[in-house]
Amino acid sequence: MTSRKLVGAALAALASFVVLAGCAGSDTASSGHDMSTMKAPDPQQAGHNQADVTFAQGMIPHHEQALEMAKLVDGRTRDAKVVDLAARIKQAQDPEIRQLTGLLKGWGAAPSGEHSAHGSMSGMMTEDDLAKLGQAKGAAFDKQWLEMMVKHHEGALAMAKTALQQGSNAEVKALARKVIDGQQAEITEMRTLLG
Repeated sequence: MTSRKLVGAALAALASFVVLAGCAGSDTASSGHDMSTMKAPDPQQAGHNQADVTFAQGMIPHHEQALEMAKLVDGRTRDAKVVDLAARIKQAQDPEIRQLTGLLKGWGAAPSGEHSAHGSMSGMMTEDDLAKLGQAKGAAFDKQWLEMMVKHHEGALAMAKTALQQGSNAEVKALARKVIDGQQAEITEMRTLLG
């Protein structure tokens, strides 16, 4: 009688194992993934490539220079439209710098270099350009500032278009699209102001 109980218990244990293994197998089969090893990817780690990193590393100093140029407006012009545009540029680009810095940190990538890149990156002004702009006032300042900012924005558009074509990160692509839409509209506005 004892051996019969042992055989019964062994058969019950074996049946339970087969049922549990079947359940686990059906999860794997239905989803195509082994549920025990799946984990949600970190959204900042997921799907980024060198084009995404290059965009973030390049756009940070690019935006920082636009902020420098926007700050030069204070006390150098009386044109309310130029003052308003400079304020909107600051408002748009400062949060984008923080977003790009966060992405690079999440990817374990180095932040962009300091302003040593002035003039070498698409649309960037040289230190001489910025010095000349800083010495201008009134209508001369407005014309120079608007022309430089158009060129600067065109550089950002080129960088953003490259990120859209070659990047793989969804957040980078969304930001690149936002840069294109916002800065293209500002270029149109600045060209109107230039007449």
